[in-house]
Amino acid sequence: MVPSEENQLVPKEDMLWRCRQSIFDEMKKKFSQIESAADEPRVLCIIQDTTNSKTVNERITLNLPASTPVKRLFEDVATKVGYVNGTFDLIWGNGVNVADTTSLDQSSDKSVVDAGFEPGKKNFLHLTDKDGEQPQIVLEESSGADDRNPDSFIGPLSREGSVGCSNDYVSQNYSYTSILSKSETGYVGLVNQAMTCYLNSLLQTLFMTPEFRNALYKWEFEESEEDPVTSIPYQLQRLFVLLQTSKKRAIETTDVTRSFGWDSSEAWQQHDVQELCRVMFDALEQKWKQTEQADLINQLYQGKLKDYVRCLECGYESWRIDTYLDIPLVIRPYGSNQAFASVEEALHAFIQPEILDGPNQYFCERCKKKCDARKGLRFLHFPYLLTLQLKRFDFDYTTMHRIKLNDRMTFPEELDMGSFIDIEDESPQTESCTDSGAENEGSCHSDQMSSDFLNDDGADEGICLESNSAAERISKAASEKNSLLYELFSVMVHSGSAAGGHYYACIKSFTDDQWYSFNDQHVSKITHEDIKKTYGGTSGSRGYYSSAFASSTNAYMLIYRLKDAMRNAKFLEVNEYPEHIKRLVEKEKKLEEQEKRQREIERNTCKIKLFCMHPVKQIMMENKLEVHKDKTLKEAVEIAFKIMDLEEAVPLDCCRLVKYDEFHDYLERSYEGEEDTPMGILLGGVKSTYMFDLLLETRRPDQAFQCYKPGEVMVKVHVVDLKQETVASPISVRAYLNQTVTEFKHLISKTIHLPAETMRVVLERCYNDLRLLNVANKTLKAEGFFRSNKVFVESSESQDRQLAFTDSQLWKLLDRHANTIRLYISLPEQSPGSQFRRTVLQKASGDSGNLDEICGRAKGPLSNMKSVEAILEENTEKLKTLSLQQQQQEGDNGDSSKSTEASDFENIDSPSNEVDSSVSAENQELENHIQVSDPDNFQSEERSDSDVNNDRSTSSVDSDILSSSHSSDTLCNVDNAPIPLANGLDSHSITSSRRSKANEGKKETWDTAEEDSGTDSEYDESGKSRGETQYMYFKAEPYIAEEGSGEGQKWLLIHVDKRITLSAFKQHLEPFVGVPSSQFKVFRVYASNQEFESVRLNETLSSFSDDNKITIRLGRALKKGEYRVKVYQLLVNDPEPCRFLLDSVFAKGMTVRQSKEELLPQLREQCGLDLTVDRFRLRKKTWKNPGTVFLDYHVYEEDINISSNWEVFLEILNGAEKMKSMSQLAVLSRRWRPSEMKLDPFQEVVLESSSLDELKGKLSEISGLPLDNIEFAKGRGTFPCEISVLEIHQDLDWNPKVSTLNVWPLYICDDGAVIFYRDKTEEVVELTEEQRNELMKKESSRLQKTGHRVTYSPRKEKALKIYLDGAPNKDLTQD
Repeated sequence: MVPSEENQLVPKEDMLWRCRQSIFDEMKKKFSQIESAADEPRVLCIIQDTTNSKTVNERITLNLPASTPVKRLFEDVATKVGYVNGTFDLIWGNGVNVADTTSLDQSSDKSVVDAGFEPGKKNFLHLTDKDGEQPQIVLEESSGADDRNPDSFIGPLSREGSVGCSNDYVSQNYSYTSILSKSETGYVGLVNQAMTCYLNSLLQTLFMTPEFRNALYKWEFEESEEDPVTSIPYQLQRLFVLLQTSKKRAIETTDVTRSFGWDSSEAWQQHDVQELCRVMFDALEQKWKQTEQADLINQLYQGKLKDYVRCLECGYESWRIDTYLDIPLVIRPYGSNQAFASVEEALHAFIQPEILDGPNQYFCERCKKKCDARKGLRFLHFPYLLTLQLKRFDFDYTTMHRIKLNDRMTFPEELDMGSFIDIEDESPQTESCTDSGAENEGSCHSDQMSSDFLNDDGADEGICLESNSAAERISKAASEKNSLLYELFSVMVHSGSAAGGHYYACIKSFTDDQWYSFNDQHVSKITHEDIKKTYGGTSGSRGYYSSAFASSTNAYMLIYRLKDAMRNAKFLEVNEYPEHIKRLVEKEKKLEEQEKRQREIERNTCKIKLFCMHPVKQIMMENKLEVHKDKTLKEAVEIAFKIMDLEEAVPLDCCRLVKYDEFHDYLERSYEGEEDTPMGILLGGVKSTYMFDLLLETRRPDQAFQCYKPGEVMVKVHVVDLKQETVASPISVRAYLNQTVTEFKHLISKTIHLPAETMRVVLERCYNDLRLLNVANKTLKAEGFFRSNKVFVESSESQDRQLAFTDSQLWKLLDRHANTIRLYISLPEQSPGSQFRRTVLQKASGDSGNLDEICGRAKGPLSNMKSVEAILEENTEKLKTLSLQQQQQEGDNGDSSKSTEASDFENIDSPSNEVDSSVSAENQELENHIQVSDPDNFQSEERSDSDVNNDRSTSSVDSDILSSSHSSDTLCNVDNAPIPLANGLDSHSITSSRRSKANEGKKETWDTAEEDSGTDSEYDESGKSRGETQYMYFKAEPYIAEEGSGEGQKWLLIHVDKRITLSAFKQHLEPFVGVPSSQFKVFRVYASNQEFESVRLNETLSSFSDDNKITIRLGRALKKGEYRVKVYQLLVNDPEPCRFLLDSVFAKGMTVRQSKEELLPQLREQCGLDLTVDRFRLRKKTWKNPGTVFLDYHVYEEDINISSNWEVFLEILNGAEKMKSMSQLAVLSRRWRPSEMKLDPFQEVVLESSSLDELKGKLSEISGLPLDNIEFAKGRGTFPCEISVLEIHQDLDWNPKVSTLNVWPLYICDDGAVIFYRDKTEEVVELTEEQRNELMKKESSRLQKTGHRVTYSPRKEKALKIYLDGAPNKDLTQD
């Protein structure tokens, strides 16, 4: 045994060893190949798909061994992009040294290196069309896949942008290319406009119905009788012709929906496919009147049934005949949790009669009493095309929401309807037959026994009631009953929920008996197993769909066709088409070819931004240049010349196109000698977007174009004149980054003719970053030059060169140049009396006569320009001297505490503090004068920042943000000549802030004028007085505004350093306004002429930019601790309960009573309200709601929080004030009288606590109702909580179960709540329909006037309508 076992083991071990050796050798060979491949150079290929605009931005990258044949390259590319190999070309792109535009040889066995590819570098290729045809997309073998995978599910297929119905069915695979090539199934899909999947499903079903399509083709459109755009049958004809002949994968349905009278919004409305079927058939019947197709719908789709009631005592039967186009089948019986298992079961339930007994007994005309009866439906006639609707949408009365029933319901491929006709029941008793007929004459509907039914011949299915005898009728019915066999050919599937979803159709072709899925633009083959998966339920796998989505995908409509060899039609062949259809086919073919050619042109058209500086207007114009890729540069210039409309400005030969970067304002290169080069090559191919632009450059006839080479940088050179203090307009110079500073100076010297030896060059890299280029051998790249640069050049021999750059006059001039902005100031039309102006200015300057003369002259007509300019110059110098003197005085004064007690303008403008300490008699006179002369000035024209934000002004909130923001700098003027700084600079608008806070420990108050007074910024952090800071530039000159700016309006053009504070800015404006800075306000004018007041005096003008407008209005400016307050009158029982009265000023520490006393004269003079202090109250205003009642002893900022541009209500009292304590609660009550359908006026109720019993007691007192009969509810919304009298009785939450008012659901914790109350014993009056409609109109009008809603209603579903005249009726009374 042992020797034999050993003899057997030896060969096994040997075999195992040989296997191991073989595996080892194979691995060694593989490793050897890998090592050799690793040593082999690699070729990096970057392929761009330029076949359509949606793929032009996509890049395919392949890293191949250098020995890879070109043929293999094509195969790899085809696999990567999903195209059929051989249906596309590869051409060289804009690579490094490759300019060849010929296609690569697809069948070549050459290696990629031999074909011209460079190892180790990027090799760019373009994937293009082959022979003008787009590449074919690789499609999956759907039928084979379905056969192999029983779990595959034909649900909503992938598509892009099919927002059509549900977001659950969106995929990234669909592209525009897919709709250009026809599906391999031979069928054409329909594009989903947005949510028109239900329409697409029905249209495809009708198209695949031979009888309907053939009948539609036989109808001929008469263009002389109807507009083809609004003709529904004609547009359906066109659509069917395109579905049959188009080479596209999918076609649009917009022409069909336009014939329905729908606009684009209808595409976003999803509707029920069964509803659409009914509406469309109605529309076709209307359009086909008086034609051969007039009765087509009835012949194909209409059936008949009998609705009967039979007395169970005497056999008497009352009946009527109804027609139907579809049979609705219940999925789940009402009140049952078990669904019907099949369509057959649901059909039996449909005709199952019910017994009327008990309280539902039927009154028998023969018995003359109520009797038990049988009520049911009986089919009399089945249509040729039988439509079954599975009623999957139901209403859940528990949740009060629509739901979808996803229960499983099977349906057969062949349905025998013979079992659903009861022949015996069609022979009524002799006794009831006559009576029955008599009954029918009086009780049947208008559609009973319609003429088409009475004239039915023997060809109709079902029961024919025209047989002469019962025996004949039964015999004929029995024979036809055996022939009622239907075959399924269309299943319309709904996937989703009751809230929304997606429709698609599974349709069997009668040509080859193959099932297809028509899912919008996708058409694919499916199997019988896929049809079974639309039964619904959760059994079975759903393929790649999750169980949640799969269970909601099920059949919704089934369409069967009668199996009758005599009637079953086939589709018309091409040679059988009527002549008008043949003409239509040819017409559509021509249109499609034309569209294809246009699409080809579009795909080969370069679209790029085009700019041009108009040679006459000197404005930069922008447009889009669209040029075919094969057009030459010369032809492109001609097109651009016409687009920019330069025929009258410059000759064509004085124009050229150059490569341009608009963002950096940089000319990249010019195209010398490439006039005949195609634009596709110059621009690097057809792309959806380009990383550069084109500039149409112009020249004068005596000039020559400059050559722009790639790699050059553009430098804008501004020449600075220190003596004249001017900065000239820029001159463009091109340089290289590797040039040294010395070489760059010599380059500039040749251009501007200034000596390079004494030249100082300053580079402005960004805002406030000025760099002196003083290292001779340093390159421009090292200095920070980029594509587009700005330098300032000065070449004088002054001593300024010896100073440090930051101390030099050049730096100061450039710094001032960078920070100077241009503002337009509108001065007030009204000015105070001369005596007051003389007094104020005398205090301000001590030279009343001279300044009075200045103000008088400055106030005069602007026509005297010379004298006004002289006045302005003289006055500016005086202000400068005055400012410097007072700053010097402040610098010598070491009493910092005194400085922090007064504002900037108080120390400068009014040293004696007489003007700003309080409201003087002169000030009151000024305010009164303004108010009387222009009473609407403050109410209608002034706007504070509270109109946008009630809590803080624009300058308060955004000052820190705006002061650190940056924008693009544009330092050059449009004029060619140098512009002196003294006359204003066209500066850039980059914002900046030099703001410093002296007292970091002090809490910053955003909403008050406390910080505006300047007390926290009189000294900087080092304690250095602001009097020692540099003088901020300010220059004013008269300006004549454009027409329409107001006659007699005086304007100033101001050039000012934007780092100046608002306080100092106002001081400079004093001589031109005629009053001290404390007596006028500054309003910034925004878009749409909206004005917002600037109040923070210590903030700079850094948020302003060039050409901003400012309006000056007379009126006292806020002082420290003061707040501007808007006062509104509260009128609780008026239609407009909130009315603006006036603007006032409240101060910190002031009591409510003091503020009321100050309001009295203003109310009397401005509003005509003669009140006493105790006759009115102030209360909190929140939007339109009245809030907390302010008591007289309350102190602002201590008891009442107050903010800038605050708003309060003023309420006039009918008697003495009842509110004495903060523990009290004031609510507004209103009685509802249901018997009269009206609401009483508001009455205030003051409660001592939040007790519910106290509220009811107070309501009982004012109404006289018994305490137990009172029911109340809290009002909803903003005051006055309007509600329709038709809704108030049931919509409000009456009699809430609470014990106190400050708990849920009331939450009444503050004054001003609205309480409705009623007598619970009072019944609602019964209204007639006419009275209700009349009241509804009145309530609707009342509530709309007050801006309140009439009733809450969710967005209603828009009814599906088809308009026969092609447009909806604009009748506003219809829903």
